[in-house]
Amino acid sequence: MVLNPVISKLAGKLVVLASASPRRLEILRSAGLRFEVVPSWFKETLDKGLFKAPYEYAVETAKQKALEVARRMPFKHLKTPDIVIGADTIVTVDGMILEKPVDKHDAYRMLSSLSGKEHSVFTGVAIVLCHEKENEEVDYQLIDFYEETKVKFADLSEDMLWEYINSGEPMDKAGGYGIQALGGMLVDTSSRSDSLATSVPTQPPSSSQALLSHNSSSIPRPSSPCDSQRLHTQITPTASPAHKVKREDSESESSQTLVNSTSKHTDNRKVKLHDNATLPLVTRRGQVVEPTRGDLERICELMDGFKASKALFTASKLCLFDLLHSRPGLDAAQVAQEIKASAKGTECLLEACVSLGLLKSTEKACQKPVYENADLATDFLRSDASFSLHGYLQHCNETMWPLFSHLESAVQEGTSQREKAFSKHMLQATSTSSREGKLRFMKAMHNIAKITGKTIATAFDLSTYKSACDLGGCTGALAYEFTEAHPGLSVTVFDLPAVVELNEFFRPQHPDNRVSFVAGDFLKDELPKADLYILARILHDLPDEKVHILLSKIADACTAGCGLLLSEIFLDEDRRGPSRGLLQALSMSEGKQRSATEYSLLLKSHGFITAHIRHTDNLLDAMLCIKA
Repeated sequence: MVLNPVISKLAGKLVVLASASPRRLEILRSAGLRFEVVPSWFKETLDKGLFKAPYEYAVETAKQKALEVARRMPFKHLKTPDIVIGADTIVTVDGMILEKPVDKHDAYRMLSSLSGKEHSVFTGVAIVLCHEKENEEVDYQLIDFYEETKVKFADLSEDMLWEYINSGEPMDKAGGYGIQALGGMLVDTSSRSDSLATSVPTQPPSSSQALLSHNSSSIPRPSSPCDSQRLHTQITPTASPAHKVKREDSESESSQTLVNSTSKHTDNRKVKLHDNATLPLVTRRGQVVEPTRGDLERICELMDGFKASKALFTASKLCLFDLLHSRPGLDAAQVAQEIKASAKGTECLLEACVSLGLLKSTEKACQKPVYENADLATDFLRSDASFSLHGYLQHCNETMWPLFSHLESAVQEGTSQREKAFSKHMLQATSTSSREGKLRFMKAMHNIAKITGKTIATAFDLSTYKSACDLGGCTGALAYEFTEAHPGLSVTVFDLPAVVELNEFFRPQHPDNRVSFVAGDFLKDELPKADLYILARILHDLPDEKVHILLSKIADACTAGCGLLLSEIFLDEDRRGPSRGLLQALSMSEGKQRSATEYSLLLKSHGFITAHIRHTDNLLDAMLCIKA
């Protein structure tokens, strides 16, 4: 109830938590705050020696986390948050700052140093208030503070230490423990001091008060003390100094004062925004928390993912979605007869596809269920759909599936497993050197280009360019999207002779005469002249040596002001996603997946300056660079 004034003031505001910590999520949700989660990419590599006090390090790290998200969201997520909350927790003992352990031995080192001692847990909190200006610039107003909790550990035996470490709980927590669950058994509850055993403020002086300061210059403390309740941990409220908040704008700097982050007016209803303590303390000594339904569903999705993929590939190969598009309402026996498969197998496949949301079934009284395509199948899985993935699914089934069946060997050896995955005969059939293999690969690339083409072609203003060259442009699907989006642009597709010969199979019904095809090898032959060069899904598949050869050739062909449009899956800067790019890397091709920053630096080394980066909601991202 005490948070209602804050919550009402935040109605309609985009509040973002710059952390994926389950504990921080739980705290804000329990406070009734509506917010989005955007984990920060800031790498926690600040030099601890530069900070006079441990809390300064925690506050600065929290500040950098929040600012990174606030600055990234307008570009990555195409929306500006109103408020970004960042937090960082550290444990300090004997003048040392302990963060998250890197492995079990590091966890042992940390926990051993805490055994039998009192230590401090500092949580730094930073709140960034974002103000959009008319010129699309953003001003950032910053509020930061910290809280300190003192905790004393019991004398820990080797057996207890290793039992706790082997539970896995220490590995993602500052200081190597979390007090809410199994870590509670490490705390010394035998000695309590009246001067230390206190509870914490009624009004959380952390995020809620700071957020309220968005609309008021100061926040009153509770006017009267409340009854206190002793806690099992030893907690010393340490009054933080008041922190000044500066708004960075071109006119002036104004400051606001935030009240101390702890108060002597206390009761037992405080929740703290850090990983190590949630108050009031609930200790579950030796009790293992049962897995949640959400966790079980997620892990089952991962375990059964290969089955779902193979069911999709099989249904596509048997042209099941084409059949049910032309003849909806067939029962399992009728489908089995049409696809020349067993009744039992067909029925199992149909039911699996219904469970995956690919088909719909209708059952009438005293009749067998009949089947039809769901919207997903109609839009993407028919071979004649405008955005069909039928060819790409064939490629996945015939080429990627066998490769990933040898993933253990690929990981151990760090090389592609094509020779193990395919017999000599199959290797010839699946290779792009065979006509069948070429067509299957081209169909796959054509499908991806049809889905991503419009997004890439319209990502940037290309009105200053009159001619473009799509290097490795395959079927020309992307080139046609560019000419449709930019009436003044002509595009030359430059690809291998064998690929150009087969483009007639993919030519649109009414081809644009501004798209032309030139045969050649972009690593060996002279490149066609153009104002703009397009590289879509090329660099990730090439080894570094060939990447530099290609970029050098493009740079030589360009004059100052020429453009290079790159389209790839851009990895997150911390390389934690997107999973599509990271899973694709497991095929162990000669190339590598990169982040937008890595691509920018790569292109900069060849004289191209990044002008714009666009993270899309499609399968590929885009970057426009200009030749210096």
